[in-house]
Amino acid sequence: MRHLLSTLSLVVVLQGFPVLAQAQVTENPGGVSSEAIQQVIAANLMTNAVDGNFYPERLINRAELASILVKAFRLNKQEAANQSKTISVGDVPRSHWAYQDIQTVLKTDVMKGYRGNLFFPNQRVTRAEALAIFAQAYGVFQFSDDAVNETLAPYPDAASIPNWARKAIATVITEGFINTDAQNNISPLKPMTRGDMAYLLSKYLQRQQQQPETPVVPTTTDSPQLP
Repeated sequence: MRHLLSTLSLVVVLQGFPVLAQAQVTENPGGVSSEAIQQVIAANLMTNAVDGNFYPERLINRAELASILVKAFRLNKQEAANQSKTISVGDVPRSHWAYQDIQTVLKTDVMKGYRGNLFFPNQRVTRAEALAIFAQAYGVFQFSDDAVNETLAPYPDAASIPNWARKAIATVITEGFINTDAQNNISPLKPMTRGDMAYLLSKYLQRQQQQPETPVVPTTTDSPQLP
């Protein structure tokens, strides 16, 4: 009898394994790899939580997106060059953890505020919003409408992309920065997750590494030295 109970207990445990494995997969939407996450963390573009976990399923808000963009594109240098005055933002006091980053994205026009000088720092962003804002910082390609439609055509849910985001998302697709689900859907209206952002940033970092270095032109005694 004791042997039978032990056997039944083992069967129950083994039956539970597929469920646990599936849960681990669903915690990482978009298929972002641990290598991509580590690459983004190493570049100091995103960080783990206090407990050491990354939590790829958690959603990104506007303040977090602003902070990420400032780091990824070094927007603080552009802000310093412009020497813009402080922008009044009613819902982002100086004590807010992302105050300076929000000032920077507003001054560089990478992100916009809302009426009444509000930023809504805790508002979650959709994938369409996050991808379009990222493309704004990266540089939106000036595709024709036909080229945009052709770029988006392979994605089953392309029709759900808002008109204002189509050219920006076509840019992100062309550069290979976007992740999709198993059916190749872009899911533009779904919330942007930390995993989505890590995938995007990892591809962006890889593209930066692929850029050819500026050749060094040797100087001669007859050539003036440049400052």
